[in-house]
Amino acid sequence: MDLSLKLVAFLLACLFLRKTQIDASTCSDCFTQSRAAYYSSSDEKGTETGACEFGSFGATINGGDVSAASDLYRDGVGCGACYQVRCTNAKYCSDKGVTVVITDSGSSDHTDFILTNHTFSKMGQTTDAGASLLALGVVDIQYRRVSCSYPTHNITIKIDENSNYPHYLAFVIWYQQGNKDITAVQLCETQNFSCKLLDRSHGAVWTISPPPTGELSIRMLLSGSDDGDETWVVPVNNIPQEWKAGATYDTGVQVAL
Repeated sequence: MDLSLKLVAFLLACLFLRKTQIDASTCSDCFTQSRAAYYSSSDEKGTETGACEFGSFGATINGGDVSAASDLYRDGVGCGACYQVRCTNAKYCSDKGVTVVITDSGSSDHTDFILTNHTFSKMGQTTDAGASLLALGVVDIQYRRVSCSYPTHNITIKIDENSNYPHYLAFVIWYQQGNKDITAVQLCETQNFSCKLLDRSHGAVWTISPPPTGELSIRMLLSGSDDGDETWVVPVNNIPQEWKAGATYDTGVQVAL
C-alpha cells in the first residue's frame, strides 16, 4: 500500500473512532454504571413522605417499584421519571432488571438509587437470588432512562391539601408519561387566554399565588434531557373554576411514547 492510501485509511479510521465516541456520548439507550441500595425498613411499597411530595400516590405507583435518587433527583425535576435498573452480578442478577419511578431524594454509600427491598430483590434471577441480593445490601448496577407508561391512567392533577381557594394553588402532576421532564407549567384563564408561569416550590410541587381566576387551562413543557427537544402539551380537560384542595382532576391526556 502506497503512502497516500495509508493516509486515507488512517483518516477514515480516525473518523470512525470519533463517530463511535460521539454516538456513545449521546446514546439515549446506553446504560450508565452505578450502585444501588434499598430501604431496610421498606416492604411492598415506597414512602408516603418522599421528597417529591407525591404522598400515598408515591408509595403505590408502579406497583410500589419506586426509588429515591441522588443526582438524578435534580432538585425535583427528576420526580416521576422512569429508569431501568439492573444489577451486574451474573450469579444472581437478571438481564432485564426492574423499572422504577423516582419518588424521593436520597443516597447511600455512593449510590444513585435506593429501592424498596421488594424492588431490589426483583433484580434477581429467582426468589432465592433476590434474597441473596438483599443480603449484599449494596450492589453494582447499570441504569438507563426509559419511558413511563400508564395505559389505564391519563396525566392527573392532584391539588395539594394546603391550597387555599382562591388565594393560593399548589399541585403535583401524577402519571407523568414518556421519557421527558416536565420543566415548566403555565395556568391560563380560558376566557381571555391570559397565562401565568408557575413556580416549582419543592419536589414535584407547582405553586402560584394568587392563581388565575375562572376555569383554568394547564400547559406543561416537556423537555428532552438528551436531544434538547421541547414540546408544550395542552390537556383536553380544564381545572374547574371552583377547584378544591385535595381533589384530583383528569387532564384527558396520554403522551405518545
